[in-house]
Amino acid sequence: MSADIEITSGSEPQEFPYRAISTTAIASVICGVVSLLGFFVWAILALALLGMILGVAGYLKIKRFPQEFAGRSLAMTGFVLNVLVILGGVSLHTFVYLTEVPEGYTRVHFWELQQPSNSPGDQPSTKAIEINGNNIFLKGYIHPSSGSGLLKRFILVPDLGTCCFGGQPKSSDMIEVRLLNGQTTKAGLTRKKLAGQFTLNRGPQKLTDFDNTVFYQMKVDQIR
Repeated sequence: MSADIEITSGSEPQEFPYRAISTTAIASVICGVVSLLGFFVWAILALALLGMILGVAGYLKIKRFPQEFAGRSLAMTGFVLNVLVILGGVSLHTFVYLTEVPEGYTRVHFWELQQPSNSPGDQPSTKAIEINGNNIFLKGYIHPSSGSGLLKRFILVPDLGTCCFGGQPKSSDMIEVRLLNGQTTKAGLTRKKLAGQFTLNRGPQKLTDFDNTVFYQMKVDQIR
C-alpha cells in the first residue's frame, strides 16, 4: 500500500503582509504642529480645526480597514494635539483681547472710521465725528511712505492691502500719527497697537506722497 504524504507549511500565507500608515493621520499631526503658530497669528488656528477633522477621519479609516492601514495612535495624537492648540490659542487670544486696552481708553476698530467703497464721497465717518477728541485704542499698519527705521510720525492704515498693495489709500483710510513723550517705533509690516487722543483735522491736510487729504490725527501716549 502507498501512503499519501501531506506536506503542510508551518505558517499560513498572509493576505495583507504590509499595512500602510494612514496619510490622513500623518496630515493631522502636521496640521497640529504648524497650527502652533496660531498662538501668534489667530487666523492660523483654522488649520488646527482642519487637523482635528483629519484626525477623526484617519482614525475611522484605520478602524474600518485595520488590515490595510496602520497609524491609529498617530491619528489620535493628531486629534488631541489639534484640540489642545484650538483651546489654548482661543484662550490666549481672548485673554489678550480683553486686557490689551489701557485704562481710560476706548477700543475703536479701524473699519468704523472708513467709508464704504460705494460711498458717494470720501469724508469722515459718523463714528469719527462721534469720537473726536476722545482717548481711543486702535490697531493698524504703518504705511511704507512714512519712512524707515525709527519713526516719531507716520501714517497709519487699516491693513496690509491698503499698506502695500492697495495703491493710494482713501482719506478715511489714513490717520496721521504723532508719538508723544519721546517715543519711537520701528517701521515694518507688523500691526501696531496705539492708545492716544483722536481728533479730526479742522481743515483736511495734504501730505507728501499721498494723493488724498488726511482727515484724522492721533496723538499717541502708548504704542506696542
